[in-house]
Amino acid sequence: MSAHTFEPVRTDICTLSRAARELGVLRGELDLAVQLGHVRTVPDEGGGGGRLVERAEIARLRAQDGFPDKLKDRVRVVGTTEGAELMEISAGRFTRLARLGLLVPAKVYVNRYGAVVWLYLTEELKHFAAVSENAQLLKGRTPETLRGQLAEGVDLRARNWRMRQLGCLLRQAEDPWARAGALAALLPPVEVADVVEDPYERAWVNRLRPALPGQTLAGTSFAHLAERITTAQDADEIDWLRSDLAHSVEEARALSPAPRPAVRRAGPTTRPTPRPIPPMARTVTAPVAPTPTPVEPTETTAVPRPATSGPMAEAAEPTARTVKPRRITGGCAPEPRHAPERRAPEPDAPERRHVPRVRPAPAPVPRFPGSGQAPPRSTRRLRAWLRRGPARSAAEVRVPAVESGRQPATGT
Repeated sequence: MSAHTFEPVRTDICTLSRAARELGVLRGELDLAVQLGHVRTVPDEGGGGGRLVERAEIARLRAQDGFPDKLKDRVRVVGTTEGAELMEISAGRFTRLARLGLLVPAKVYVNRYGAVVWLYLTEELKHFAAVSENAQLLKGRTPETLRGQLAEGVDLRARNWRMRQLGCLLRQAEDPWARAGALAALLPPVEVADVVEDPYERAWVNRLRPALPGQTLAGTSFAHLAERITTAQDADEIDWLRSDLAHSVEEARALSPAPRPAVRRAGPTTRPTPRPIPPMARTVTAPVAPTPTPVEPTETTAVPRPATSGPMAEAAEPTARTVKPRRITGGCAPEPRHAPERRAPEPDAPERRHVPRVRPAPAPVPRFPGSGQAPPRSTRRLRAWLRRGPARSAAEVRVPAVESGRQPATGT
């Protein structure tokens, strides 16, 4: 194989794991930095579908003041308890502010007990607590409108997290088809199929659809929780995503149509010319059932007697015998002894005519053994054995037969 088959490995880019080691941060911290836009990435042109970091970007981050502590402070996250301590409020007030959408979570995961854990950026919490307009929300009584929303069960944490993820995906999209895939990542498949009706365009959008961090729980016992977190639930949110998806697909269709399979044009098929059937050609017809052959009027057929049990009964079966009448020349045939008196035919009696008998068709032989009546057994061997007569002993064979009235000669 030629050496020019393989493309040369690029040395100006590296994977996310290698970039995290060179920047001195954890892989999760680097992923969050990429989502927030603190680290620029490029798509993987090798077909892996991931993201890569250029060496020039790593050099830029290293040249900043306070590296790497400044980068770690930007991506540091805390939970509800730590966030409440950082803002010097109670955990209940912190949860109420997050449910009202005033605090936007940056990460989410499901622990081993099936509880959803929300994580918030420390930098954003410090900024919210430093604003003087939010002092009433932190120390005073919650306004009546906000308390009414909490009583109705409003929880905007998952929606705000989805909007943050969508912003990250739209920043990484480079063409309208990629933006359509980012919007489709937050919609149910039924909504995507309703908006994108063309099957080839829908397949292309689903191929460019990125996977959200919470969707890795698919197939586990917490898959239903991951689906509620990563998929739009509110009607207004679904309508807004549908309209943006339709606009992105129209823009992408006008810019570059979705790839379609090449249409193969088949050549004209040559059909054989039908030929007429010759008049004397042999044709296949349906089988004709055999018609019964009538017996001649001069013949009489003996009717077999009913068979009895035993081998002798099989040997004594009468055979059909044909009797031809004798032709007597001159005069009438002699009448038999004790012949019955002849009666004169009645004038109104119908004339009797001889009706020929018709032989019945043979019974069909069953195709499979055990089905129907078994055919009669052959009596050829039994008749041959009867003709031989009784077997004679060896003494009768050696000693000649003695005539009646004579005594055998003796030796004295």
